[in-house]
Amino acid sequence: MRDIVHLACGECKRRNYSTTKNKKKTTERIEFSKFCRFCRKHTAHKETK
Repeated sequence: MRDIVHLACGECKRRNYSTTKNKKKTTERIEFSKFCRFCRKHTAHKETK
């Protein structure tokens, strides 16, 4: 039911985090504000393939 998705930084496009989401309840792509260690600041991280 829950699938593993990867989160990529919106600025440098690197995949920094992985999390799980319920594909049936949330069909759209998720977005979080998380710390990017490459940019060294909080940026928007979006779900990637």
